Amino acid sequence: MKDYYSILGVSRDASQEEIKKAFRRLARQYHPDLNPGNKEAEEKFKEINEAYSCLSDPVRRANYDRYGTAEGPMGNGFGFETHTTFTDLFEDIFEGFFGSFGFKKQRPTRGADLRYDLTITLEEAAFGVDKEINYQRWQECGSCNGSGVKPGSAPIVCPSCGGTGYVRYNQGFFSVSKTCTKCGGKGKIIKDPCSDCSGLGKVKIEHSLNIKIPPGVDTGTRLKVTGEGELGENGGPRGDLYIYINVKEHEYFRREGTNIHCSVPISFVKAVFGGEIEVPTLDGKEKIYIPPQTPSGRVFKIKGKGLPRVGSNHRGEQIVTVYIDVPKKLTQRQRELLEEFAKASGEEIKKGAKGFKEKLKDIFST
Repeated sequence: MKDYYSILGVSRDASQEEIKKAFRRLARQYHPDLNPGNKEAEEKFKEINEAYSCLSDPVRRANYDRYGTAEGPMGNGFGFETHTTFTDLFEDIFEGFFGSFGFKKQRPTRGADLRYDLTITLEEAAFGVDKEINYQRWQECGSCNGSGVKPGSAPIVCPSCGGTGYVRYNQGFFSVSKTCTKCGGKGKIIKDPCSDCSGLGKVKIEHSLNIKIPPGVDTGTRLKVTGEGELGENGGPRGDLYIYINVKEHEYFRREGTNIHCSVPISFVKAVFGGEIEVPTLDGKEKIYIPPQTPSGRVFKIKGKGLPRVGSNHRGEQIVTVYIDVPKKLTQRQRELLEEFAKASGEEIKKGAKGFKEKLKDIFST
């Protein structure tokens, strides 16, 4: 009795996945097409196929483990040709290793996905916006309706495969179906191609699409538009379009999640005595109260003036940092009043103090 487990190099309690992996490894090693003229390899290949045909079937494997034969106690021996064809086994196991030897039917294939990079403003990101975008994609040729054939003519049956899309080769004790190289597996050949698409059956076009950007998006947000990608093959569906968002930096606001930050100047008088000031927000101007004796750098928060999260109506905060705006020019009266204020505060003011440029000039003049 042949030891099928030893032939495949697996233990008797090996899983189906382990058996299949072992078979794939050995099949690639001893395949006759990879060992032309090697009778020993051909026999070994036949032997491992026999072992796999038994152990890959749970019922026959159970019979083999119990009775020593795949057919059970009533069987009359084991024959590889009797129970399975090599073509079936080949398509199941060898597709990943010997794609050039196997035949794959022309199945519907989903089209490729496309990417579009879209830049929007912070305001558009906050409130959402409708945008019209333009991008290139393949479209079915209108002249030939996607057939690739010149109008008024028709494709011919492939003479190499007779319209089947594959060619069968005899390889010793088995036969292999190979995709027809002349027609690419389609079974037909275009003799008179469509002049508009050069026989491809599709043309590249500029496609326009209106899309809705929801409120709350940020740089890096990816939006999916189903079915707006490339054409599928053999009647397969279109791929999808993915829109990648980039939000431009704002000249005044700085975003941090759903919150926005800004800095607002206040006068020395306002900082001392307090009062209302107007603050710009994404919704327009908003008044906030500055309490007396507010130091530079104090932070105020305005609820609900930030940005929402995508899919939510709740908005974050606007965080306002105030700083004291020092005037660059003073009138004579303003200067006098400040000098009086300094004197009353016990501060000494040195009149005529030289500035940095004047001090630098003195250094180089000595």
